[in-house]
Parts: sequence; structure tokens; C-alpha cells
Amino acid sequence: MRDTRESRLLLVLLVAVAFALITVDIRGGQESPVDGARQAAAAVFGPVENGVAAAVDPIGNAIGAVRDSGERHTRIAALEKENAELKAELGSDDRNRNRLRELDSMLKTAGAGQYGIKGAQVIAIGAAQGFSWTVTIDVGARDGIQRDMTVLNGSGLVGRVTTVGPSTSTVLLANDPDFTVGTRMEKTDELGFATGQGDRPLLVQLLNGKAKVKAGDRLVTFGSRADKPFVPGVPVGEVVRVDPAGGGLTRNVYVRPYVGFTKLDIVGVVVQAPRSDPRDTVLPQKPKPAPTVTVTVTAKPPAEGEQPQGEKADQPLTGQAEKPAQDQQQPQNENPNDQGDATP
Repeated sequence: MRDTRESRLLLVLLVAVAFALITVDIRGGQESPVDGARQAAAAVFGPVENGVAAAVDPIGNAIGAVRDSGERHTRIAALEKENAELKAELGSDDRNRNRLRELDSMLKTAGAGQYGIKGAQVIAIGAAQGFSWTVTIDVGARDGIQRDMTVLNGSGLVGRVTTVGPSTSTVLLANDPDFTVGTRMEKTDELGFATGQGDRPLLVQLLNGKAKVKAGDRLVTFGSRADKPFVPGVPVGEVVRVDPAGGGLTRNVYVRPYVGFTKLDIVGVVVQAPRSDPRDTVLPQKPKPAPTVTVTVTAKPPAEGEQPQGEKADQPLTGQAEKPAQDQQQPQNENPNDQGDATP
């Protein structure tokens, strides 16, 4: 239909009529004059609306479900994040407690040996500078660290500093095959040189081939000239095996190190040597043997008129010796010639 003046006028008239009917319907309520027409229209178009609603409702429900699912997913993600944070917090607490124990043990070792130390943390491991057993610590030249300083922890000798950067340093571990340190036996003062063997015990060559050594003996560092690279008295390890003496000039001893080189965390760099050799004072105290429990039984003398335990009561005296048990079982007929009622 062409857009003419008449068509526009008709459209305006229809709109006005529609508004008039709506106004009358609203004001009339249930007594509206167009109520019958509305019911007739509902009867005609109701089934169509229901069909459309039936077709549209699943889509609406799906959209609502997706929206709710998104909200639930957000909530689940938030809960998972909160749970992860709590686990991390608990894990960090355990880690902090473990680090505090290590730090406390290291400070006790440093105090026993009068070592001035700079605390550090192991931040990397690997084959640095061509060495096979090294770690990187988070202190360097800015912290006063220099090459050839002794490194220890609460258990004993860790290694020595080999390279120093502005804020980090490389430590050669005592179990590296290129590592050698002078040692001294506890009590006997026998001297030797310990060499790393990787994950095997340290090999110690004692200078005295006839030295008396046994499993369980302990060693400390002998110390170096000017205390570099090693200060004296740092615990090294415990003897686990001794090669039989072969008459040579030296003797091989195998020592289990005190330090666990695969689980290093908190360490200390000795920046000030002790004024005097601590000798064996830094070694941990040996466990005391368990006492032997001895049970002693004391016999109690019997009271007057009381029969001692374990003894038989005295039998009454009758002037006759007690007959043996077999005599008590003798038949009533004591005549040996009596053979019963049989006649010859």
C-alpha cells in the first residue's frame, strides 16, 4: 500500500482507538465492556501462546541454567582458590617451622664453635662452573662473602665457596670428587684427608697407617692456614668402615657425612674464624646407653610360728616311719598264704 495522506490518517485513528479501548478496559476492571472480546481473543490465541511457550520455555530454562551454572562455576572456582590458599598457607607454616629448626640448629653449632656466620638459603643446585656437586646460595660479595670460605649447617660441614657474584655464590659440596679437606680424629687426634665420593661415604686417608680406628669414631675439620678454605672443629662425619691395615704409609677409612647433601636449605658461611680451635666441642653428644634394669629379690625372714615358704610342714611323730605309698595300697587280707576260698 502506498504511503498516502489517507493511510497515515487511518493509522493515527487506529492508534487513538486502541488507546481509548485500553483506557476503558483498565478503568472498567472485571466489568469492562471489552471483557468478552478479550476472552474470545484468549480462546483463539491461547493455544498458540501455549505452544509457543512450550517451545520457548526449554530455551529459557537452558539460558537460566547456563547463567546459574556460570554462577556456580564462579563460586566453585572461588572455593577452590580459597582451598588452595589455605593449603599453601599450611604448607608454608610447615616449611617455616622446618626452616626455624634448621636455623636454630645452625646457630647452636656456630655458637659451640664460636664461628661468625652469614646465614643463607640454597636457591639452586646443578653442575655450575664444571663441578658435579654444587649449590647456589643467595648471598654474595655485597654480603661480605669471599672465595674459599667454609660453609656449614646445623649438622656439620657443607662445603666451601668457590665463586662469588654480587648477590649469589657457588658452593662446592663436601661430597664432590674434587673436594678435599683435612680431618682430625676425635680423642686420638689422628690426621688425614677426606675426599668426596658422590653419594657414597667420604674416603679418608689417615697419615698413620697403623692408627687404631673403629666404626663409630668421629672426625672434624683440621683447619687450614689462615682459616681458608676451612676453619677447624667443624663436624665432618662418622666412621662406617675401615680397610685392614696393609702395612702402607696411609690407611683408608670410610666416613658417613653428617650433612644430607640432597636436602640442603638453610646454611651459614663462616665469615669470621674462631679465636681458638674448638677441637671436639662442636661434635654432637653421643647418645647415652640405655640403663640395664636388674631385679633383686630379697628373702623375708618368717615370723615366729610361721611356716617358711617352699618348705613342708613337719609330720607328727608316731614312733613309726611313714609307710611308702605302695604299702598304703596293700589289700585288707594281709596273710600271704591266703589265696581266697580255693581248697587244695
